[in-house]
Amino acid sequence: MTSRRANSLTSPGRCYLVGAGPGDPELLTIKAFKLIQSATLLLVDDLVSADIVKLASPKTRVIAVGKRGGRESTSQEFIEKLMIMAARQGEVVVRLKGGDPFIFGRGGEEVEHLRAAGVQVEVVNGITAGLAAATSLGVSLTHRDHAHGVVFVTGHPKPGGVQNDWRQLGQTAHVVGLTLVVYMGVSSVPHIQAELLAGGLPASTPVALVQSASLPTQQQVITQLGEMSTALVSSGLGSPCVFVIGQVVKQAAASQAGFGAWLGEMELRRAVGV
Repeated sequence: MTSRRANSLTSPGRCYLVGAGPGDPELLTIKAFKLIQSATLLLVDDLVSADIVKLASPKTRVIAVGKRGGRESTSQEFIEKLMIMAARQGEVVVRLKGGDPFIFGRGGEEVEHLRAAGVQVEVVNGITAGLAAATSLGVSLTHRDHAHGVVFVTGHPKPGGVQNDWRQLGQTAHVVGLTLVVYMGVSSVPHIQAELLAGGLPASTPVALVQSASLPTQQQVITQLGEMSTALVSSGLGSPCVFVIGQVVKQAAASQAGFGAWLGEMELRRAVGV
């Protein structure tokens, strides 16, 4: 890209919240790619892959501002102050976020604070991990034979905020026919499973657990709601991991050799009380 084209894309003293997608650089939008190359300051989320960060210009200042549950993290307040300060100094600030900035990416909070400070901001969407996880398994989240809609839900609500009513969500998903896509649920999986079952979602509901969707290190387990906690622990999967819960997961199950035999074994175990 020529410098003239790069400069026409961005404005100094402006912030861009850019979705880096689930990790595979080839899943970046063209606009995201251009902005990464045009940035003078790149603030990088912890879930952005190293291959995507490498796309930045050698002249770009890159600062890691990762936020991960259970780990030392950069405070949200510091990140917002840094963006405002850099923009006021004439920087082209790209806040690079894993997935999509507006899907559990705190993009809404950052837009509010930037606008309140008088800083121009633009949001560039990216492919969210829940969609990438399902697609990697050949699963359509809204396959009309299996689902009437999809719900993206966090397993880690804001501290002090309204907590999820998993029981009600399970009941609604069962009655209406919804696919549930759960983010950041690893630490809460026993509670999520118990409440969804209590709400009436059948134990036989298919579930896909997908770690590091779209990356070469992706791992996945196909299981059922009644076995979800056990399957997660025995598989060794950890964050970042997305749960896809619903009848649409049958599409993935059908494509995996041996799943039918495994499913029959599960049904037999339940029948004999093992």
